[in-house]
Amino acid sequence: MQQINVNLSIPVPTDKVLINKVELEDLKRKSLKGVYWNMKELELRTGKKNQWLKENLLYPSQFREVLDSKNGGFVYYPQAQGESWTFQANQMADFLENNFKEIFR
Repeated sequence: MQQINVNLSIPVPTDKVLINKVELEDLKRKSLKGVYWNMKELELRTGKKNQWLKENLLYPSQFREVLDSKNGGFVYYPQAQGESWTFQANQMADFLENNFKEIFR
């Protein structure tokens, strides 16, 4: 295979910047650090309704063991009527990304 080296000058608009993909992913992850989602925000992020999330993600034992804050996880499961679900956003986002196949099988 032959290679050709070409030097190109591509203008970048002054209101834009170029960064590495790794750096972009790191910035995205950091933007969720210290942020908590409630159930409505999780619904918006996943495009799934509350009932689906509970039946397919939050209550099945293989996920709950990892997710539940009682087990060192990053999801607070309401203990009484009127309490809210709470999700550590950065860890929940990573979990959804890393477990897509298992969640949607």
